[in-house]
Amino acid sequence: MSWHLFAVFFVSTFFISATPGPNMLLAFQYGMNYGVKRTLWTLAGLSLGLFVLLLSTLLGLDVISRQSPWLLTIIKAVGAAYLIYLGVSSWRDAGDGSLMSDAKELSAEVAADYAASDGAPSTPQPRSLSSAATKIAPSNMTLFRTGVWVSLSNPKAILFFAAFFPKFINFSAPLWPQYFLLTIGLFLSETIWQIVYTLGGKKLASWLDVGNRLAWLNRGCGVIFIIIATALLAEVINSFMI
Repeated sequence: MSWHLFAVFFVSTFFISATPGPNMLLAFQYGMNYGVKRTLWTLAGLSLGLFVLLLSTLLGLDVISRQSPWLLTIIKAVGAAYLIYLGVSSWRDAGDGSLMSDAKELSAEVAADYAASDGAPSTPQPRSLSSAATKIAPSNMTLFRTGVWVSLSNPKAILFFAAFFPKFINFSAPLWPQYFLLTIGLFLSETIWQIVYTLGGKKLASWLDVGNRLAWLNRGCGVIFIIIATALLAEVINSFMI
């Protein structure tokens, strides 16, 4: 992998990671409710879950590239179609919802869980991938497990990685050095934004909820998905012409 290609990968993932997905929304909610120090346990859980998904995807691509190269071409084509779908969906749904309203709605759902437990102290299970923080501060291990659970409970992440990564991997070159760079780049961008959402989640949410800022952020990600999908399709078509 050339440094130019890695730079394109990092910029793309950094921009995509900025969108308020499940992991970022969890960091945002827990940062506001439990503080930065306690939320670090959740960030560690999110990172572990992300690493498991990432490793599973890379190992799968590695086996396929060595044993069934023809299947890799199919994965690229299907992945391109999936990225186009994500791009169109991101553009069309860009104006739906807001960070603050979503956090308030989820917090109300968790509060209802506590009311249903007759006041007994307990930790309700997350009701969605972006489950809101609870009023009773859980233990550090509960925060950690919640982070792992939220990260692993998003099976679409594996589909996204399988669709996204082939554009940035040269399968005719040694793979593990490239996997290492991809992992470092992804974790760096994810960690930076998790910390940003944890430290300044409320201010960031307020800024994004002004006008169409959040909508244009999602639309920008949609454009990135479509550009990468187009490049993947070009590779697939070129492989048939050789």
